[in-house]
Amino acid sequence: MSKFIVIDGLDGSGKGSITRMLRDHLTKKGIENDLISFPMYDLDSSVPVKLYLSGAMGNDPEKTGGYAASTLFATDRYVSYRTYWHTLYEKEGSVLIADRYTTANAVHQLTKLPKEQWDDFLFWLFDFEYNKLGLPTPDHVFYLEMPPHLCRKMIAKRAAQTGRTIDIHEKDPSHLDKAYEAALYAGEKLHWTRLKSFEGDDVRPLDSILEELLTHLAL
Repeated sequence: MSKFIVIDGLDGSGKGSITRMLRDHLTKKGIENDLISFPMYDLDSSVPVKLYLSGAMGNDPEKTGGYAASTLFATDRYVSYRTYWHTLYEKEGSVLIADRYTTANAVHQLTKLPKEQWDDFLFWLFDFEYNKLGLPTPDHVFYLEMPPHLCRKMIAKRAAQTGRTIDIHEKDPSHLDKAYEAALYAGEKLHWTRLKSFEGDDVRPLDSILEELLTHLAL
């Protein structure tokens, strides 16, 4: 089996850039690797997720409860695993890097529940995906921590540069604040490795984040 590494964080925290930089680093070292990113928008498995994030089920993400929304994202992971990336995971001596994973449901869907239900939801979520569905359990999860106000700045910058459509989570002014709190809680509870992607009131250099990440990996 591959070594399976997950990198997660709020939108705009730099996880996409760090996953690509990690892959470049491994390639230069001669370590075979692959990169997957969720949702898998290029595959049919992501159709339910696209409907949800586009607002086809309603522009208020709160209307699709945490458990219901989680099953949409889990469907994408399960179908894409069975039809595509199981071969990447099963490679011996390789490293599989995931930009988001089940961890993203913990970050974004936990926000829809009262705090006294958070532990029950986390148990259900990871039991559902890793045990009931049989999806691979990551060897290491890295969470890129960036405060919501900086995330909003980076999201707006990215949208202006790329023309990327902002989804219903990004449109909700309160979602990032709630997701930030939920992510810190889940990360502590589930022992994710937290990497700060900010310095004071500014964005931390990506090279510095990657260097710290590599200190936690025996590659």
